[in-house]
Amino acid sequence: MITPRTLKGFRDFLPEMMIPRERLIETAKQVYRSYGFSPIDTPTLEYLEILTGKGSDETDRQMYRFTDHGGREVGMRFDLTVPLARFAAQHVPKIGTPFKRYHIATVFRGENTQAGRYREFMQCDFDTIGTTAVAADIETALVIHDLFRAIGFERFQIHLNNRAVLSGLLERLELSQHSTEILRALDKLGKITPAQVAEEMAATAGTTADQAAQVLQLAELQGTNDEILSQLEPLVTGNETGEAGVQRLHAIINGIRAAGVPDQNIKLDVSIARGLDYYTGAIFETFLEDLPKIGSVCSGGRYDNLAELYTKQQLPGIGASLGLDRLLAAMEQLGMIEQVRTPADILIPFFDKQRLHDYLHLAALLRSRGYAVEVYPEPKKLGQQLKYADQRGFRFAIIAGGDEFATNTVQVKNLQSKESVTCSLDDEAEALFAALS
Repeated sequence: MITPRTLKGFRDFLPEMMIPRERLIETAKQVYRSYGFSPIDTPTLEYLEILTGKGSDETDRQMYRFTDHGGREVGMRFDLTVPLARFAAQHVPKIGTPFKRYHIATVFRGENTQAGRYREFMQCDFDTIGTTAVAADIETALVIHDLFRAIGFERFQIHLNNRAVLSGLLERLELSQHSTEILRALDKLGKITPAQVAEEMAATAGTTADQAAQVLQLAELQGTNDEILSQLEPLVTGNETGEAGVQRLHAIINGIRAAGVPDQNIKLDVSIARGLDYYTGAIFETFLEDLPKIGSVCSGGRYDNLAELYTKQQLPGIGASLGLDRLLAAMEQLGMIEQVRTPADILIPFFDKQRLHDYLHLAALLRSRGYAVEVYPEPKKLGQQLKYADQRGFRFAIIAGGDEFATNTVQVKNLQSKESVTCSLDDEAEALFAALS
């Protein structure tokens, strides 16, 4: 006998987890569509050269790769952004720009597993390709905001930064050639102390104590969004890149406010750097105020050069990705996931073995009005079937035997309150639908 087991970092999903997972995916789709994003899909496998060197040294190490039967070197996608850049370069002559897409699919990284982090996980991405307009940056923040409100969160913060601000400071400090090492060190702020970050910058980028202090001074700015913006300006004065980055942040913050997003949901945070190398401008990370230790649950940013690896055409992009599995883990800890094992609201018990056709007709009537209904498949005692209904989380049981069918009535039992009401099936069963609503 083969022992049934799953690989480390991979999971089976039972109905009680798959149902909220699908609901979350559907919520994301609805929000993305409301902004005009269209669905696409790409292969799980790509030519290895498409994927390597596009994220970071870490993602290269974590990538699942192999030689297929045809001798081709292939890799499994580690995110949905790099395949999008390849997709856009390949199809943009047909689809045109700006192109707004969403893509919800599994990605793979051979990383160390921990709470809410797995080797196979799903991302829910949305991106705009083909424009550098600040309106696209603002819209990215608005989509994230509306998504979390639609899911049911009020206490969350979208942390915003712009890579150009730090790039401008590094240019002024003559450290541009070491920007990758410095960004990766800064990305660890909050996980290690500022002194340890400074040590890492010195070790990997050769920074002096003064250079490290100026970089950390920028990253550790505190205050309201307006106060941080005013503190940023003198740090990059005289550097064109840095000044443009600060002005871009002004425009994004003002645009978000104009759209009605409360200040408490958007936080200017110049410490965030994002570990992936391809970001060039605005970057976003979203944190839950009631569970900050779980980390960012929706991240992204602007990547204006990534598609240039595949085409000579300018294809700037910006977008973000909802970390579905990490968010579900957070929602479970916060008690936001209803424990049900069925997507149906209603169970029709089958206990009068002569009435199967009547039960099927009743179920069809309910489904025609938009209800999800399960008919128990075999005649058993009513108590056994009601126990089954409780175990799976049905909201209602509609009970009918010979006496009820003789009088064209049914009993509607609310399985949460345990209350029952008798409803007539006359007048197009309006009494029944009223009881269920």
